[in-house]
Amino acid sequence: MIAALSKHVAARPTSHNIKLALTRGTRRHATVADAAFPRSPMTRPRAAPAYQQPATLTIRDGPIFSGQSFGSCRDVSGEAVFTTSIVGYNESLTDPSYRGQILVFTQPLIGNYGVPSREARDEFNLLKHFESEYMQPAGVVVADVARKYSHWTAIQSLGDWCTQQGVAAITGVDTRAIVTFLRERGSELGKISIGEAYDADQDEAFQDPANVNLVKQVSTKAPFHIASAGDLHIALIDCGVKEGILRSLSQRGASVTVFPWDFPIDRLAHHFDGVFISNGPGDPTYCVPTVEALRNLMGSSQIPVFGICLGHQLLALAAGAKTTKLKYGNRAHNIPCLDLTTGRCHITSQNHGYAVDANTLPPDFKEYWVNLNDSSNEGMIHKSRPIFSTQFHPEAKGGPMDTAFLFDVYLESVRRYKDTRRLLFPNNDHRVESLLFNTLTNARVGVRTDSINFAEGMQQQKQDNRDLV
Repeated sequence: MIAALSKHVAARPTSHNIKLALTRGTRRHATVADAAFPRSPMTRPRAAPAYQQPATLTIRDGPIFSGQSFGSCRDVSGEAVFTTSIVGYNESLTDPSYRGQILVFTQPLIGNYGVPSREARDEFNLLKHFESEYMQPAGVVVADVARKYSHWTAIQSLGDWCTQQGVAAITGVDTRAIVTFLRERGSELGKISIGEAYDADQDEAFQDPANVNLVKQVSTKAPFHIASAGDLHIALIDCGVKEGILRSLSQRGASVTVFPWDFPIDRLAHHFDGVFISNGPGDPTYCVPTVEALRNLMGSSQIPVFGICLGHQLLALAAGAKTTKLKYGNRAHNIPCLDLTTGRCHITSQNHGYAVDANTLPPDFKEYWVNLNDSSNEGMIHKSRPIFSTQFHPEAKGGPMDTAFLFDVYLESVRRYKDTRRLLFPNNDHRVESLLFNTLTNARVGVRTDSINFAEGMQQQKQDNRDLV
């Protein structure tokens, strides 16, 4: 096992490098600054704050919306998507699944309860108020931003936060017209320009984050460990995991060891009681190493597996199903889904642009959940083994808690698996050496926060594809 970890963990820890690792190991999630876009011409940082400056949102081959900037003085490009969430903008804006996108809020007034401190953490050293340490979208679009805020946890305004994080933001635009266009046309590339009029000659500057492996950007580069008081131990594949998912597992007594997105978990799964695949951004077909590892895992182990959002799509690909890109995706906190095993409807929290084609599920899987708005697939379950997944987010940060029970269902199957294995192999302790985890940090490792050139990202993606071949 230690040999398999050697790719991601330093060889022999000393007191000096353990101290150094803990010092540097503060959870460093990616920001829009390291989205795969060049600084020129589309991300030109300027020294002056952007408050009240003229700004435009341009949809490729579509309308132009004029307003005022309230964020960073930089021009950005990305996929324009919308969310109908009424609350939870702090959680949405730090969700790694929004990586590289321009997020349009349909709720007219955003920012009225401000932004809380990023220093507040819980007993597991997880952020209390955010899903990652940094804002993930490339840009923010709201109809009316609240310049003043009121909440007992708030320490700054949404505008100040966007400026601090280097996120372009525009207000004073008709978000109803924007959303109407995106619903009819589908999600489209857009750009926010600060202080300049739209120039049709710059249309070629639109850059698509879907052309880059976004999961590789937001995933940890080395394992880290979240300790809990219980005796269950989960291996989690980090494709852009939210703090709420880690908390949902830890609060239920499961310790969690988080591995990079491309870690060969099939080689180490026997040391754990369950495997979990997280949410994340972008096209699931980029995650070929993850899909291969999951396919090998399901073919060689009876271990319980649970996937959420992108994790659902990756698990489906590993099983032999196919995924499709939705016209404009599902991003909201109020989406009804039907549990096909009970006939009950639950209100769910969602954030995804891709979906599993239920017609391509293999015979040993069946559809678990279905979206009652657009009839798209929302989950699958194995007919005889403890393997299931959901497209929506049961941890609901933010959103309704209707489906939080799925974490209990998963951990119950993990408990049964652990107890059965103990009965079958009473003298064979599969647990991971505790000494190993004492050398791991308890926060995400090595996620870059500096700027990555778009061309560099494309070149790296081509190299990754060649390596897979």
